[in-house]
Amino acid sequence: MKFRLFSLVTLAIPYTGFSDILGQAIRPLKINSVRMKNQILILLLLIASFALHAQPRDKGAPNLPNFDDKTLNFGFLIGLNTMDFRVVHKSPEALGNGVAPRYADVVNLNPGINLGMVSNFRLNKYMSLRLLPGISFGQRDLLFINAEGQKDEYPLEIKSTFLECPIMLKFNGARMHNAKPYFVAGINPRIDLAKSKKDGLLMRPFDLYWELGAGIDSYMSYFRFSTEFKLSVGLANVLNPAGTGEPEDIYYTKVLDRLSSRIFVLTFYFE
Repeated sequence: MKFRLFSLVTLAIPYTGFSDILGQAIRPLKINSVRMKNQILILLLLIASFALHAQPRDKGAPNLPNFDDKTLNFGFLIGLNTMDFRVVHKSPEALGNGVAPRYADVVNLNPGINLGMVSNFRLNKYMSLRLLPGISFGQRDLLFINAEGQKDEYPLEIKSTFLECPIMLKFNGARMHNAKPYFVAGINPRIDLAKSKKDGLLMRPFDLYWELGAGIDSYMSYFRFSTEFKLSVGLANVLNPAGTGEPEDIYYTKVLDRLSSRIFVLTFYFE
C-alpha cells in the first residue's frame, strides 16, 4: 500500500482547515519506499512521545510566564525536509523533429536536513516577525520514462544545498498553560550552491518561495521548544532551457517545459 504524505500532514497538524489546505497541495505525492515509510512512522512516534512527556504532570505555575513579553529573542533550529518538483512537460508538437516525448517524475522523497538561527521580533501579543537564516541540504531523484513505458535504468540525482533566509509572520493563539498553537506565513529567498552540469539538467540557482505552516510552542523550564510543519512552494521555473551543452540534453532538458520546486519541512526550534 502506498503511503501518502497527506497522512503525515493530517497526523502532524491538528488543525482541520490548515491540514485540508496542505492536503490538497501535496495529495499527488506518494512514498513508495517501505524503509522510508517506517522511518516516518518512527519519527512521528518519537515526536508524539516527546510532546506528551515535555509538559509537567501537575497544573502548577506555568514555565517561563513572561517569555512572550520579550521584544526580541534568539535561538536555533534543526529540521528535516523532503524536496520535490512539479514537472511540466513539453507537448509532442513543441518538441520538433527527431525528439521523442519523454516524461519525468520524482520517484523518491529523500530526507534532508535544515540548520539555522532564529531571531524573533514581537509585534504584539498575537503576532511576531521571524528571521530564520540558515542552510538546508536535500536531494530529488528524477526518473524519465518514454512514451512506450520504458524507464531509464537510474534516475537523475539532483542534489541541492540552499542558503536561505525565511521572513515569516507568526500568528499566535492563546497560551494554554505550557503550550500554544500558532500559524506562520511568509517568503523565503533561496540560493542553490550545489547546482552543476553533472546533474544532467542545468538549474537556475535562485528561487523565491512562499511558505505556510503551523506548529505548537511548548514552554520548558529554561527554554521554549517548538515543533512546526511547513510547506514551501517555489515561484520560479528553476529549469534553465539553455541546457548543459551536452548531447544528452535532447533526452532531458529538451522534453521539459518547467520545473517548480516544492519542499516540505518539519522543524524543531529551541529559543
